[in-house]
Amino acid sequence: MKTKHWSKVTLLHEVVTNPNITIKGKHSYYSDCWDEGFEESVVRYLQGDALSRDWEPKWKIDKLHIGDFVCIAAEVIIVMGGNSTHRADWFSLYPFMDFIEEAYVGKGDTCIGDGVWLGMRSMIMPGVTIGEGAIVAANSVVTKDVEPYSMVAGSPAKHVRYRFSKETITDLLALEIYDWPHEKIESLKRLLCSDDLEGLKKASVDYDRKHAL
Repeated sequence: MKTKHWSKVTLLHEVVTNPNITIKGKHSYYSDCWDEGFEESVVRYLQGDALSRDWEPKWKIDKLHIGDFVCIAAEVIIVMGGNSTHRADWFSLYPFMDFIEEAYVGKGDTCIGDGVWLGMRSMIMPGVTIGEGAIVAANSVVTKDVEPYSMVAGSPAKHVRYRFSKETITDLLALEIYDWPHEKIESLKRLLCSDDLEGLKKASVDYDRKHAL
């Protein structure tokens, strides 16, 4: 058993076993120092864990999709659709088992894009899509989709600002950085760890040209 410490993280692809969670790549991590781990403490109400894996589903199970290079800070909560049985349009919010299938209203899959940073103790509600490179501030409750390379904060989380100009964001999305092969990311990571967009674009073209030969 590993010794937990705030300086250590767990790579998601090494620990996730739930078939309803998909992890892209091998870089996304969770800071699990203060709890029981990603599947046990972060992901809530998702069928497919060790206890519920053999249950017969009563409805379509929502999926959790996590991109590559995602940074998930300590004590984040990702709420999934398994508890979506409290009907606000019914007189009773209580989930009577007699009508549980009628009560369930799925929210759809939850998608956390490449390069996202989820701040400490933030909460992601069901059916939300968080775009590439977005930042969710600590203690925020995300109830709506978050645009790529934007920052949101608060409860409910609201747009604070974009990380870059809209033109830069368009260029970054067009580069499809997180679909690059490992070797290209390694080769260009000095530019990825900078704000030199023109340098990054030129280096990307040069790399592709060189390796197409």
